[in-house]
Amino acid sequence: MSSSDSKLPLRDIPGDYGLPFFGAIKDRFDFHYNQGTDGFFRSRMQSYQSTVYRANVPPGPFNAPKSKAIVLVDAVSFPILFNNSKVDKTNYFDGTFMPSTDFTGGYRLCPFLDTCEPKHATLKGLFLSTLANLHNRFIPLFLSSISELFTHLEHEMSDKGEAYFNTLSDDMAFDFLFRLFCEKSPSETSLASDGPTFLNKWVFFQLAPLISLGLKHVPNFIEDLVLHTFPLPFFPIKSDYKKIFDVFYKSMGSILDEAEKLGLKRDEACHNFIFLAGFNSYGGMKVFFPALIRWVGAAGESLHRRLTHEIRTAVNEEGGVTFSAVNRMSLTKSVVYETLRIDPPVPFQTAKAREDVIIHSHDSSFLIKKDEIIFGYQPLATKDPKIFENPEEFIADRFVGDREELIKYVYWSNGKESDDSTVNDKQCPGKDLVVLLGRLMLVEFFLRYDTFEIEFGKLLLGYKVTFKSVTKATS
Repeated sequence: MSSSDSKLPLRDIPGDYGLPFFGAIKDRFDFHYNQGTDGFFRSRMQSYQSTVYRANVPPGPFNAPKSKAIVLVDAVSFPILFNNSKVDKTNYFDGTFMPSTDFTGGYRLCPFLDTCEPKHATLKGLFLSTLANLHNRFIPLFLSSISELFTHLEHEMSDKGEAYFNTLSDDMAFDFLFRLFCEKSPSETSLASDGPTFLNKWVFFQLAPLISLGLKHVPNFIEDLVLHTFPLPFFPIKSDYKKIFDVFYKSMGSILDEAEKLGLKRDEACHNFIFLAGFNSYGGMKVFFPALIRWVGAAGESLHRRLTHEIRTAVNEEGGVTFSAVNRMSLTKSVVYETLRIDPPVPFQTAKAREDVIIHSHDSSFLIKKDEIIFGYQPLATKDPKIFENPEEFIADRFVGDREELIKYVYWSNGKESDDSTVNDKQCPGKDLVVLLGRLMLVEFFLRYDTFEIEFGKLLLGYKVTFKSVTKATS
């Protein structure tokens, strides 16, 4: 804490939890039905005139044993969640609850391990070394996968006059990730084209406590009872997950060999890589890629012209789509960062205080006591108006030039975007890969097309995006 921070007044954390049990249920209904996620956190921030406050966070009874949390919604207090000397992440990944290990082969996987647990460093190190070894395959594999996406997009546009992007994007993301880790196409295995469908169900069953279906003809209390009150069982998707596991297990021979050398069981390593590829990566891309196209599409032809000029100039001068060419595209990179800022794929971060700790917001200090739950709502923290000018607006060049230093306030990867993921933290091991793939998607798009028009709306997680027109490249 800096000297200026230490001078901030120490304030009691405002807010309350209501009646035992019923207060958590009331807040859960506010979160899902009465106010919506963003409204839930904004209304309490405004009511308490504080970006640090107490509230019950979902899912509460009976999915999570504890719902009482200290909520953080500003960019200054939020990074306490990344300070592993101060907070404990044991079993905190999806929020205040942990899905059954039935979904992951009976193992507590790396995302649910605290950094103090010895196996965390072993597994995280394996992830990082594997991605480093595969580094040279990122661009050629992704370009091959995305080429198929554009082929299908143009066929749909020709046949129907429009093309639904999300399904095409899901298929592309799974194809890329499977070929990256398994060195073959899913079509060469028993999964065929079913991989995305199986993963969608597997992810949904684990995240159901945080999801509202928005079904108009189903009363809220019935949906709440089914989705949010008790964990969904594993058995309806057991056979689907076994098919995914069997194919990954047979196809990841060299990676699993490395895992064994580190003292890990082959099946445990395989379940961890399925989670890395299927939940972290595929699940993240499922939200991120449509968001990227949504914001770039809505920005209009002016931004499209700027991206087209930057991308085609760099590619022509570098002789192709290479790392050096992509690294020259400052606007393209800024657009990716801005998408991750305004619509982070993972909205929640959760931890438990290891000890009494004093945190600070912009104008106050607060005491969090040992074992209290800390819950960060990222979409407000990364729209902090005291950090970002016009924070609710998508500003394509927000991170260009000297302003790139603001990426330290972009937290989508469970860490500062300016930091590198290590074995000693909980930051996403594939953070740099995700940013690269976002840039590559824009590169390949604007090498093929001059501009495009879309329609978009909300989904359970993220946006649904439909292409209404594309104009092929004229130069």
